[in-house]
Amino acid sequence: MVNIFHFASPERLWLLAIAPAILLLHWLVGRYSKRKLRRMGNPATLGELMPAKSVARGWIKSSLIALAVVFIALAAARPQTGAKLSSKERKGREIVLVVDVSNSMLAEDVEPSRMERTRYAITNLVDKMKEDGVGIVAFADESLVVLPVTSDYKMALSKVKRLSPALIPAQGTDVGEAIETAMLSFSSNTHTSKSRVMILITDGEDHDEQALEAAKRAAQMGVTICCIGIGTPEGKPLKVNGDFIEDEDGKMVLTKLNEELLQQIAETTEGIYTRSRNEDFGLEGIVERLNQIEASELTEITFAEYDEEYQWFLGVALLLLIAEVVILPRRNPLLRGVKLFERNEQGETHK
Repeated sequence: MVNIFHFASPERLWLLAIAPAILLLHWLVGRYSKRKLRRMGNPATLGELMPAKSVARGWIKSSLIALAVVFIALAAARPQTGAKLSSKERKGREIVLVVDVSNSMLAEDVEPSRMERTRYAITNLVDKMKEDGVGIVAFADESLVVLPVTSDYKMALSKVKRLSPALIPAQGTDVGEAIETAMLSFSSNTHTSKSRVMILITDGEDHDEQALEAAKRAAQMGVTICCIGIGTPEGKPLKVNGDFIEDEDGKMVLTKLNEELLQQIAETTEGIYTRSRNEDFGLEGIVERLNQIEASELTEITFAEYDEEYQWFLGVALLLLIAEVVILPRRNPLLRGVKLFERNEQGETHK
């Protein structure tokens, strides 16, 4: 059992910015007051005429208010602790979406664009999931685990919206590395099952034998890879935002689909290959193949209960505000004559 601490509403932590603003405002007001006093006369003489004035008390009061705001902001963010673990058994498959996010995915030969169409299709697929786990890997010349396998479909959908070439600066199409990276996204409790599936979506060409070697290793571990190809083997000029993309020599860049490679990857892992078209993205055949794959027992461990802890932060804030009220902005004239320590003529100290 592990105890964790987190904020249920972290977006409210922006309120913390009010605390330094309070201290800055106090400093500005104090500076303005000093300027006005200098116009009235000598600051030292004016200080003797206002013996009750206390600069330190003003700073203490402002600091107490600022600190109280900090605790109020923390309380508003709903701090929670959870210490109860629960395990939920479910029967399903683990599906990792391996998505090409290279610049060529911005091409508009598939309306509205390859990338937009891919996000739309994946969103529909995730919306239909009930018991399956889902993970996301983005790749170009490098690969990135965007989301390890999870049953949190809301989180998955939010990650799908972020899929774009901006995720990976290094451009290219390294399918082999993408498969290797995707293997790391599966949970450890399914390593002996055959319920693990990759859906590889790409429009690029990759002639590297590393991709087939990676597919063979995936097959040995019981992973099925289903492939969706976007584009044509003949190649099409790459058009982005209405403009054709040219290389350094001024020639139009062609985006070609290595259909043979994707077919070999699918065959090696007992998956299927489909080509995406305007009228059909190609997921229907993939879904049919998924339904043929036997589901396995999946164990999901979660923190079942969270305890609200905001009341402790509000309590501290209340105490700080009470202290701020109790501390007067000026020295109390009624206590001016009270001297806790005073020396007599013989130099002895008495109370």
